[in-house]
Amino acid sequence: MAGRAGFKAGMIGAAVMLIWTVIGRFFPMSGILVWVSVGVSLLIYAGTGVLAGFLLAPPRTPGKGVGAGAISGLISGLIAGVVGVVIMAIQMASGGDIPGLTPQQMQQMRQLTESGMDPTTLALLTIPSLVCIMGIGSGLAAIGGAVICAVKPD
Repeated sequence: MAGRAGFKAGMIGAAVMLIWTVIGRFFPMSGILVWVSVGVSLLIYAGTGVLAGFLLAPPRTPGKGVGAGAISGLISGLIAGVVGVVIMAIQMASGGDIPGLTPQQMQQMRQLTESGMDPTTLALLTIPSLVCIMGIGSGLAAIGGAVICAVKPD
């Protein structure tokens, strides 16, 4: 039952990614910390796929692991991405800084909102990033699920 294992692992992965997303949005990160944060996020997605592979009933095959991992990555990527976009929209609407942006970039964002562009519109422009997050999360989780099922079939 790749769907059930993927769903369970996806919900657990979504909880972990939500915590990581909230930490990333509210604590200022710059320089190397931004890249470390990205690396941790990628590892979390791969770990979600590994968890999905572990939750599969034996005998585990790499094909089932790919399916379960992909489902878990899609679920955790969708939830974490939507929450990240909503938090960013709230931060932009309230005039707060967005972690990871330089002061010059923040000034440009403020000029866009002051010129009449709605912060919600700016947040909607991040929907392509949401699709990318889901794709990357699904791919890494599928790889994690396949690897764990190939290494530990029973």
